Amino acid sequence: MATYLTTQQLSERIPYPTRHIRDYLKDRIFIEGHHYIRAPGGRKLLFIWENVEATLRGDKPSMTIPMAGGGFCHG
Repeated sequence: MATYLTTQQLSERIPYPTRHIRDYLKDRIFIEGHHYIRAPGGRKLLFIWENVEATLRGDKPSMTIPMAGGGFCHG
């Protein structure tokens, strides 16, 4: 079962303030549908702790395609 965290709860577990998570990590590092989902209504974000933790450890998703700019396409 997945552990869902709000942005505030996630910031208590990782060394980043909530604003940095919302403004930088979301959509640059964390992928919607894999690392986080939007709660009904579309405003509140719920982060999936197990997927966030795996990314922070350096684990790569199994279906990734390297891109020329250095990122990955999560197909």
